Amino acid sequence: MGRGKVQLKRIENKINRQVTFSKRRSGLLKKAHEISVLCDAEVGLIIFSTKGKLYEYATDSCMDKILERYERYSYAEKVLISAESETQGNWCHEYRKLKAKVETIQKCQKHLMGEDLESLNLKELQQLEQQLESSVKHIRSRKSQLMLESISELQKKEKSLQEENKVLQKELVEKQQVHKRLVQWDQTQPQTSSSSSSFMMREALPTTNISIYAAAAGERAEDAAGQPQIHIGLPPWMVSHING
Repeated sequence: MGRGKVQLKRIENKINRQVTFSKRRSGLLKKAHEISVLCDAEVGLIIFSTKGKLYEYATDSCMDKILERYERYSYAEKVLISAESETQGNWCHEYRKLKAKVETIQKCQKHLMGEDLESLNLKELQQLEQQLESSVKHIRSRKSQLMLESISELQKKEKSLQEENKVLQKELVEKQQVHKRLVQWDQTQPQTSSSSSSFMMREALPTTNISIYAAAAGERAEDAAGQPQIHIGLPPWMVSHING
């Protein structure tokens, strides 16, 4: 079976207590030396026996130096704890101040909304009324300024749109004129062609008629040549001119 847990309590036997103290003290001093050497730590150990005898161990035998360092550390820790406590107190005080301000602001907001007016006297109500009138004036002034700015912006947009509309109307008129000219040109083309054809036909017809008339005249001349010529009622000079 394994070793059970030993309960620590005061040794009643004086001799046994003294022997145990001597053994444990030697072991404790040995352990303190070992941890100082192995871990390069500064160790200070102080033991007082029941009779008031002092036993101590200090790294490099500098107990005063270790105690001074311990006092500095303890003082710094106390100052830090004190500062934290003071800071906590300041934060609590600041929290209370901010809470009171928030409550005051909420109360004023309710008054401006027309709520909880029962706690106000006549003077406070008059001050609240003046404050509301001043706020309304500022609101109306800001509203008028925004409306004027909006109107000015709309006027600028209107002017820009009018200029664009003029440009578009001008382009539309130009396109309509070009289209009208094209239509007129398309309408005059067939008339010009038909006039040219008629003119060419009229020029060709006289030539043809002349040829026909010439052929007919030739035939009549040949017929006349084969027949005796009779000239009735013509003067002799005309007859001779015709025969000749």
